Parts: sequence; structure tokens; C-alpha cells
Amino acid sequence: MAGRLLLLLRLLVRDLRRRKAETALLLVAIMTATATLTLALTLNELVTRPYERTRAATAGPDLVLEPPSTGTEALERLAPLTTRPGVTGFSGPYPLVFSTLGAHGMTARVVVQGRDAAPATVDQPAVTEGSWVRSGGVVMERAFADALAVSVGETVTIDGHELRVDGVAVSAARAPFPGADWHLPSDIATQKGGAVWVHRDDIPALAGGRPTAYALNLTIEDPRLGYEFLRLPSGEKDPSFRGWHIRPWQSFVDSGGRRNGPVFEALMVGSWLLTGLAVAGVAGIAGGRVIAQRRRVGLLKAVGAGPGMIAAVHLAEYLVIGLVSAGLGLVTGWLAAPVLFRPSVGLIGSVGTTPPPARLVLTVLIVAVTVALVATLGQVLRAAATDAVRALTDAATPPGRRPWRLRLSRRLPTPLLIGVRLHARRPGRARLVTANTLITTIALAAVLSHMVQAPELDDIGGMIIEDPAHTRLDGALSLLLGLACALALLNTVVNTWTTALDVRRPLAVARALGATPGQAGVALAVAQLLPAVPGVVFGIPAGMGLYRFFNEAYPAIYPPASWMVAVAAGVLSVIALLTAAPALAAAREPVADALR
Repeated sequence: MAGRLLLLLRLLVRDLRRRKAETALLLVAIMTATATLTLALTLNELVTRPYERTRAATAGPDLVLEPPSTGTEALERLAPLTTRPGVTGFSGPYPLVFSTLGAHGMTARVVVQGRDAAPATVDQPAVTEGSWVRSGGVVMERAFADALAVSVGETVTIDGHELRVDGVAVSAARAPFPGADWHLPSDIATQKGGAVWVHRDDIPALAGGRPTAYALNLTIEDPRLGYEFLRLPSGEKDPSFRGWHIRPWQSFVDSGGRRNGPVFEALMVGSWLLTGLAVAGVAGIAGGRVIAQRRRVGLLKAVGAGPGMIAAVHLAEYLVIGLVSAGLGLVTGWLAAPVLFRPSVGLIGSVGTTPPPARLVLTVLIVAVTVALVATLGQVLRAAATDAVRALTDAATPPGRRPWRLRLSRRLPTPLLIGVRLHARRPGRARLVTANTLITTIALAAVLSHMVQAPELDDIGGMIIEDPAHTRLDGALSLLLGLACALALLNTVVNTWTTALDVRRPLAVARALGATPGQAGVALAVAQLLPAVPGVVFGIPAGMGLYRFFNEAYPAIYPPASWMVAVAAGVLSVIALLTAAPALAAAREPVADALR
């Protein structure tokens, strides 16, 4: 047993050292898919972990309550809640003014909360820059200040009153900009806006004689209850809270999840598309390696190795590459997620500074190993089942001949005739080209379908901004499209060169029988383009259908037909151009050298 393990290890190290370029390509293919999957799975961590840190750092409340009434009536309705059974702490009630804020020529809705200079035991916003509230000043929520490009020391206006910016802070009691839930005191409907804090003594001037609303922060014995804490003992909803604005801490996590929902879906679908490209790429490289190692299979069988040992020798290499790729992809995706999507501007902390959770690591490892096995298992098992004598002689597999195909192809011009027969003799490689082209075209068509949609704009009270979720989705789709195109190009280059090496002798025989070098080069291009055509034809409607599947709630707007024609022509042109170099190399090689 020890001897077999030693042999397995020596062959593994030898293969990895002798085929460095192919090993690097395999690493890149699998790492791209696992990194994208990590990005998708990290989005949930980007919402929950920073919020949990912010909640801990700011003594975040379990419930925030705002009654629909104002002034003394609001205070009277909030007072009994501080002594309600199960309440463990509270702060407030704090006065609220719903107004507009101006800065740098922009205006936006703003929720102004009056606070005390002394820190609160529940919901004390964490100042990240400057100082806490002082009379005549304002502390801005960090995402709000970032959107308006406001810094400490500058001046902003609230309903015509000039206030200096004393600080920038984050809070777990109100969602970051633009989700601050701006509303009129008696209106249940909320609108988007930002949040600021001022000294309590400044509220009357900012209110301008209008009655102020109030907010109360509570902590409870069981924070998991959320809304359920306010139900009657019978379990029914308490009608006395009808019309109130109630925000349990879970609502902030849920709102962040909803904002990241489209990006999560895009990255998950994109990761599976990239996984398909990785499988096609790994299968193409592995096919050439298994064929090149056919004679070694015969030697191992000749010295007594069984099919299990043969399969283990081949699979060990790909499993090691898969595990290394998983590690690289996991680290890359985990560190890149907060940089690419930056969802925690209004929160504390970042995901990349802590280790990824075990479930994420396990998922990525399983996907990487699955890609390696799916792409190589069939070829490895066929190699293990190969007869020893046939493997030692390294005999080629006899071509399958079908009469109808022969009758059809012999009427074609010489380049097409040779190309069709090269394509027919290598159905496995043809399927890889089709899969590669299909997935790439699906990605292109889906992204173009998104590009023609009208941008989602938010009116923040005079300030028009693009929906942050839509902006993140644009970035995610651009990233996915770039990765898909890069991986598809890599697969195409590898496949064309592998095919060119594989058909050296058949092309040399054709040239010996009278075909010109130009006809041989065109034949190789035809052999690559033929399986690509169905991938393009079916990929365009599949990509548009994929986009519609995830956007059924929106009106159907499809890209112009000219765009789709350009995509089809572009994909086929790129394949033809990438085939040109190996085709020219094959055409220039002397016939005698190829047949030797």
C-alpha cells in the first residue's frame, strides 16, 4: 500500500512539474468559478456581519417605535411602553423633524432627530469622524454624508437654517441612506431620505412651530420576538398600534438583503455559468492530457496496476488542482467582495477582515472538486478501461462512419469537406465548443437585455439618484460578463491549439492528397465554427429568456435585433480570429514533418 501511495505521489508531482502551463490554465478556470460563487455567498455576510458589529458598537435597539401622533399626545402614548413587561432598557423619546437638507447645491429629504450631548444607554450612534452633537451643529449619517460629499466643518442647511457639520456617525436604529424612512407624522407611507442628529435644544427652531414627532428605542428580553413582542397575550395584533411606524432590528437586515437580492441572483446564476465554462475548459485540457498519457496507462497495466490505480493516478492530479483553485478562489472572492460592492458605508466593519464561515468554505470546496470530477471522470474511466496492448501501441480510436454524412459531405467544396469530417471525427471536442459558445452567448444576451432597461431612479426630495441596488447590479453584471468573456476566450484558445495539434496528421494526409495549405487552414477554422453556430443560435434566446425569468414583474423590453445580430457575428468572428493562428501554423508545417 505504501509503495502505491509513493508511486501515486511521484507521478502526481512529475505531471504537475512537466505541464506547468496546462496546470496554470486549470487553476485559472476553476478559480474564476469559485471566486464568483464566493462573491455571491458573501453578500449575505456583507449585510449581517457589519450590521451586527454596528449594533454591538452603538448599543442598538431591538425595537424603534414612532406613533402617528405628535407633541404631548405622542409622549403619552409612548410612556407606558418603557415599563411594559419584557422591556430591559430604553432611550428617548427623542423628537423628530421631517424636513429637507441642502448641501453643495443638492437637496434631499432628511429625518432630523434631537439628541442629548450625554451618551444614551440604548442607540448611541458611533461617531466615525468629528464629534457628537452640539448646539448649532449637526451630525450626519455616514452614508448620507458620503452621498452628498459633505465633510466635517462644512455647512449644510435644514429648512433654511444653516448648521455646521460637527461629525459623521453610524447607527443601528435607522437604515443607512437612502433608507431612513422619511414620512409625515400622520402618514404610514415612507419615502427615501437621509438621517441626521442635532442637539435637542435646536429642534424647536428647525420644526418652525410645527408639532414634533417622537421615537422611542427599546431593548427586550428576547430580541428574536421583533413585532411579536407587541402582540396581545392572545397572540392577536394589538389594535392600539395601528398606524405606528415600528422597526425591529431584523427589518434592517431584511432591507439590506432586499437591496442585495438582484445582485445575489446575478452572481449565483453567473457563478453557475462560469462553472459551466470551467467544466468545458477543464474537460478540454484534461482530454488532451489523458490522450497524451495513454502509453503510460499501458505501462502501468503491464506492471500490474489495476483500473482503480489507473483512475487514482489520473484523478489525483485534478483533485489537487481543484482544491488549490478552491482556496485561491475563496480568498480572492472573500477579499474582493467588500471592495467591489461596498455595501457597508453606513455600517461598521468589513467582511474581508475576518475568516469566512465554515459553510462557505465547505460549499466552495465541494463545487471546485465537483468541477474537477465532472470534467475529467468520464475520460479517466475510459482510459482506465483501455486494453494494455492498445494503450502501449497508442493506437487511434477508429472513426465512426455514417453513410448519410459521407454522401452529404462529399459534395462540399474541399475546405468544407475536410472541416466537416474533422468535426465529425471529434464529437467530444465539438460539444465542448458548443457549450463554451452557448454559455458565453447566454451571458452576453442577458447583460444586453439588462442594459436596454430604463434606469431605476430615486427622488430623494429634489436630489435624483440611481437606485443603489441597480448600481450594484450593473457592477455585478459587468464583472460577470468580463469574467465569462475572459474564460471563454481562454477556453477557445486552448481548444483551437489542442485541436490543431490533434489534427496535424489528418491535415497532412489531406495536403498529401492534393489539398492546398490554405484549404487546410480554412478546414480547421470550419471545424471550430460548425459547433459554435448552434451555441450562438440557441444562446441568444436563452440569454433573453434567462433575464426575463428573474424580471417577470417588470415590462418586457428586449434588445434591438441588430444588437443580437452583432453579438452572433462578433462571437463567431472572434472564434475565427482565434483559430487563424493555429490554422496558419498547421498550414505552414511541411507535410513530411507532420507525418513523421
